[in-house]
Formats: sequence, C-alpha cells, structure tokens
Amino acid sequence: MGMTIETSNETTFSRLHDAVNSGDAEAISKAIDEVADPDLVFHAPVPGELSGVQALKQVWATLLRAFPDIHVAIEDVIAQGDKVVYRNTVTGTHQGEYRGVPPTGRSVRYSEIFILRFSGGRIAEIWGVVDVFAQLRQLGLVQV
Repeated sequence: MGMTIETSNETTFSRLHDAVNSGDAEAISKAIDEVADPDLVFHAPVPGELSGVQALKQVWATLLRAFPDIHVAIEDVIAQGDKVVYRNTVTGTHQGEYRGVPPTGRSVRYSEIFILRFSGGRIAEIWGVVDVFAQLRQLGLVQV
C-alpha cells in the first residue's frame, strides 16, 4: 500500500518536529533546509526584517537562546489534501534574553496552532497562532 499525500506530509513535518525537540540549533537549521521550500511563505509575526526560511530559522534561534530546554508536544494533527494542522503545547524555562527581557528562570507553558501547506513534498506556506499573552503573563511581563 502506498503512502498517501497526507501521510507523506506528516512524515516530512515530523523530521522538523524531531529536530526542534533536539535542542540543537544546527540540527533545526538543517531540518528547515531539508523540509521547507526555499520560497517558503511564513504568515506569522516574527521579529526583525527576515522572511521565509530565514525568518523560521531566526524564530528557532531566538527561542533556543531564551528557552534552551524548549519542548513542543503535539496534541492534535489533522491532515487533509496539501495541508496539515498541528495543535501544540510548548514548555520551557526562561534562561536567556527574550523580547528584551533578561532571564527570569520562570517556566512557561503555552499553546499554538500551525497550518502548513505542502507543495512538492516540502513546506511551502505556514500560518501560525501562538498564545503570546500566556507566554508573557507567565514571564511576569503582563499583569492580568
């Protein structure tokens, strides 16, 4: 029995997810190069002037510096046609500068949802929604 397009796309993203949870910046960058289309369109607010693959690499470099023990747990996966949706829970400890804030030593736990569109077996487009409010509240940067 052959692999469906949905299964193939999930397998491709799993390579990136495994790299992300390795905590190894070089492995993450390499995985991004392997699974993302060079013309990746990244529809998520990212710091700086970068876009596409470079923006995705910058996001992970920033997160790893701030939260070296970052872990992304996949809660749900929905695959249909050329899209895969992931609902994740992210945890980590604030051990490096983040958004201009020195390390607090506080733990964070927040949710995110990403929609990935695949083309030619690679991630061509990403839409993301991250619960930044929960993240900032847990770091003591926002009061409720």
